[in-house]
Amino acid sequence: MDFDFSDEQTQLRDAVRKWVDKAYAFDEHRRIVAEGGFSAAVYQALAELGLTGLYVQDTYGGMDMGPVEGMVVMEELGRGMLLEPLTHAWISSAMMQAFAPEDLKQHWLPSIASGEALVVLAHVERGLRYVGDTCRTTAEHTQDAWHVSGHKSLVPASDQAHAFIVPAMVKGQMALFVVPRSKATDTARTYVAQDGSRMGEVLFQHAPAQLLTLQGQAALQLGVDVGMAALCAEAVGLMEKTLSVTVEYMNTRKQFGVPIASFQALQHRVADMKMSLELGRSMSYYATLKLNAAADERSLAISRAKWQIGRSTRHVGQEAVQLHGGIGVTDEYIISHCFKRLTQMEMTWGDSLHHLGKISANMQDTAGVFA
Repeated sequence: MDFDFSDEQTQLRDAVRKWVDKAYAFDEHRRIVAEGGFSAAVYQALAELGLTGLYVQDTYGGMDMGPVEGMVVMEELGRGMLLEPLTHAWISSAMMQAFAPEDLKQHWLPSIASGEALVVLAHVERGLRYVGDTCRTTAEHTQDAWHVSGHKSLVPASDQAHAFIVPAMVKGQMALFVVPRSKATDTARTYVAQDGSRMGEVLFQHAPAQLLTLQGQAALQLGVDVGMAALCAEAVGLMEKTLSVTVEYMNTRKQFGVPIASFQALQHRVADMKMSLELGRSMSYYATLKLNAAADERSLAISRAKWQIGRSTRHVGQEAVQLHGGIGVTDEYIISHCFKRLTQMEMTWGDSLHHLGKISANMQDTAGVFA
């Protein structure tokens, strides 16, 4: 199988890498964290690069690119520990293009592609683990209009979003709705997550809504799979950055008059970190290549990738801190931020045990080895 990138994909990678190096260095990351974990100016810069419309068809003003281009972009943004929820622009556009009626596409997709509208998925509820076929949020149809009521947690940039994609129950079945921001979508509380990104609690109080699809579970699973594939690629980029910073530190930190990089035991630990990184990279490629597969095959493949990414991020992050010693946990030094982001990645979109359970439940007697 050919894993070489096309000239266009390579140029896209180079453009995003240059932007990260120039406009989103570590000092900028720390500044945005200190200011609350979201920068409208940065999100607009991403839009000007065309990244918010990466998955949007050219009919609606997007770049009409696919999963491989998304993977290339997220690897580079992972190196910079991007705080802004770019992935949610891809999630919302993917779900709308696959399931929404044409009038909804015409209304939202051009704005998402241009960066004028930030639309985020609000699906997490307290007490419910990850993606399921039910939730407590409800929707009702009265006087030719839909209204949504419920409470969603861990909503990215909740007080900055222009609209939310919300799963809600309709007559015992899950449906998806686009809920524009209004007085009925009260952001009860915002906070900064462990990795520095901006999150919030959103209360939908009989909020006016637009029906995206009654096939809620299928559409939600597509959105989550897009998010997980992007997260896997982002994790690969951040693990590369973490390993690079660690090796650089080991080449400059001296003990007994020599760089600690000369100690064979530490070299072995770095080699193990590299192995974890490459295992994660291969599974990120696998997840990306399966994004256009049938729903069941896609979902299981991405769970496999997420499980390996969880193991890799945990190992690389913890080893990096250990090899740095005390400085590795200080806020002033980049490795502590890498570690927090890698740790949060392992818990996002379902932790490793959740995905291991899903993989085990779908394992056949032959484990897929024999026909």
